[in-house]
Formats: sequence, structure tokens, C-alpha cells
Amino acid sequence: MSITAERKAELIKKFARTEGDTGSPEVQVAILTERINNLTGHFQDNKKDNHSRRGLLAMVATRRKLLDYVKRKEESRYQALIKELGIRR
Repeated sequence: MSITAERKAELIKKFARTEGDTGSPEVQVAILTERINNLTGHFQDNKKDNHSRRGLLAMVATRRKLLDYVKRKEESRYQALIKELGIRR
């Protein structure tokens, strides 16, 4: 269900704005998107897992807030991020 350390490092390297950047909104959104995608697959098999579903909804809300922040600060970064991650909105 969770992402591996290698995959997380890969996402950080890809979406970091500067060297050693791990906390920018782009990196956070990329990691959350990966976790959300993994959990979505989990729910295909475990339809009654409502405890994890609550966590999924919390992650989606956090990602939405971060995306709204990026959009408010710089529209071009927002557009590039959702295009790269394949998030529709």
C-alpha cells in the first residue's frame, strides 16, 4: 500500500525545484498522488475497508489544498504539475 523508499526518492528527484528539495508543494503533491493511486488499487479488492478509505479521503483533501496553493501562487507551475501527474481538473 505504501510507496517504497526508492520510488519516493525517484519522485523527489523528478519534481524537486532545487537540489535537496523535499518539501516543495510539487514534491508533496507527487508523493500524495502516488499514495492515492496505490490505495485506489487496494480498494478494488477490499471494498469494505472503510478505515483506509477515510485516510484516502484525507490525502485527497490535502493534495487539493496543495494544488490550490500552487495555482494561487503561480498558474504555470500548477498547469505543468497536473499535466505531468495526469490529474484532471
